[in-house]
Amino acid sequence: MFLNNWVEVLKKNRTASATLLEHHPKLMSGFRGLNEAQGGTGTLDAKTRELIALAVAVTTRCEGCIASHAQAAKAAGVTEAELAEAMSTAIALNAGAAYVYSLKAMDALKTFQQA
Repeated sequence: MFLNNWVEVLKKNRTASATLLEHHPKLMSGFRGLNEAQGGTGTLDAKTRELIALAVAVTTRCEGCIASHAQAAKAAGVTEAELAEAMSTAIALNAGAAYVYSLKAMDALKTFQQA
């Protein structure tokens, strides 16, 4: 069983982007250029870039990014074991971010209590 039909998510996002393209072609051109330029130095291989992209997609909760980069990860030869390790890093980092921001929330409350 799959949690989502990722092929459909990707297809629907690409179809829906036509409206944004119609109303803001310069933005869409810039977005495409940004994506095309990513990885342009050749320092990281495609597999590593897609593992990073999927980890970031998970921490930013972007389903469209997950669909797009899962497709690219398959093409780059990413294995389930490699993805699981990248996801464990994303999970640990996201929990770490929640911890750090929890400290900020505690600090903010203390600031207002003392004001």
